[in-house]
This record gives sequence, structure tokens and C-alpha cells, in this order.
Amino acid sequence: MARSPLAADTTPEIEAMQIEGWRQMTPTEKAAVITGLTQSTFDLALAGVRERYPDVSPREQFLRRAILIYGRELAACAYPDIDFLRLT
Repeated sequence: MARSPLAADTTPEIEAMQIEGWRQMTPTEKAAVITGLTQSTFDLALAGVRERYPDVSPREQFLRRAILIYGRELAACAYPDIDFLRLT
């Protein structure tokens, strides 16, 4: 049974090469890739918050990113000062 392609813009030959590359990676290498992608996601989210709220403090920017990533309820559990800022 044929599986669906991972991406519509990648040829089957290139996708096969990509999958083979993943198979050859060690768990440590895979973890490093995922860690880098996660960090990039956090960095991009913070850049977006800074773009939208350039005049607020770095702490408020951090808290706004936490809300964006985790949702308000979970972020407030981790960072109770979110409630004091009355963030929208």
C-alpha cells in the first residue's frame, strides 16, 4: 500500500532521500534537529510578539509569547504574573 507524500512540493525521489537521511541519523542527531526547530519556533514567536508590541517590557513580551504558545490558562499556571498584566 502506497503512503501519502510528506509534502506536496517535494518529489518522491527527494522525499525518499530525506527519509533515508533520517533513518541514518543517530537518536542524538535527531534530538539536536528537533531541539533546533523548537528553538526556532520560540524565537519566531517572540519576534512576532516584539513586532506587535514593541513598546512593552521584555517581561511582557515573554508573557505574551507564553500565552501564544501554551494558551492563557496553562501560561498563567506557569507564570502567575500574567494575571496582573491584564493581557488580551
